[in-house]
Amino acid sequence: MPTLSKKVGSRWTGSVFVLSLLPLSVATLLGGCANNVDRMRTSSIAMDDYRNRHPIVLAEAAQKLDIFPPPELRGLDRRTYAQVAEYGRRYHYNGQGPIQIFVPTGANGGVSPSTIQSIRRALAAGGAYAPLQVTTYPVVNGGLASPLRLSFYGLKAKVADPCGQWPNDLASGGGVQGWENKPYWNYGCSYQNMMAEQVADPRDLVGPRAEDPADTEMRAHAIDSIRKGVDPSTDWKVKNTAISNVGIDQ
Repeated sequence: MPTLSKKVGSRWTGSVFVLSLLPLSVATLLGGCANNVDRMRTSSIAMDDYRNRHPIVLAEAAQKLDIFPPPELRGLDRRTYAQVAEYGRRYHYNGQGPIQIFVPTGANGGVSPSTIQSIRRALAAGGAYAPLQVTTYPVVNGGLASPLRLSFYGLKAKVADPCGQWPNDLASGGGVQGWENKPYWNYGCSYQNMMAEQVADPRDLVGPRAEDPADTEMRAHAIDSIRKGVDPSTDWKVKNTAISNVGIDQ
């Protein structure tokens, strides 16, 4: 068919029709590659990075403290007082609303008014001047120690999803998912949860704090040392002890 081929000089080329379809075929193949969806980014399963799968978020949640003041004391002992004072500092920075005190009721329950007053003073020592709401809860097992529980709502860092989810079999008994050499679903969740619980101020996870004022005394000392030609850095003197002398009375 003369319409499907043409002569260039003294040689015949391939079919004009086939050559015209070649760019279209390449474009079709490339378009198919472009439509190949990356399932790792668009599926319901999050990305493999544990920080994306188990992110730390800030939320308003109840922050509780269980204390066990000695029943024979009319107030708080030193250790419990320090715990409540630290709890008051947490309220001062992140808390809002009243502070609730849950008092156990029953055979071993109850608390003296002087203990409530000691709790109020310890909270005030920590900077918490919030109204107290005293309520009771029933003691389920009288043979166990029943704590006094303090609770307030405030900003708290926590993991968005609960840990302990195992949607897939680690041994891959029913499929080949374990052969992909990717982190399992629950990987990193406990680590993120531990980090969230240890943060003193959850706002530090969002942004840095304001810069503190400069130490004018340290700055003047450094400038004076430079003027004298002395190294302004701090000279730490460390006295090492030989291992052979450890445990020997001098």
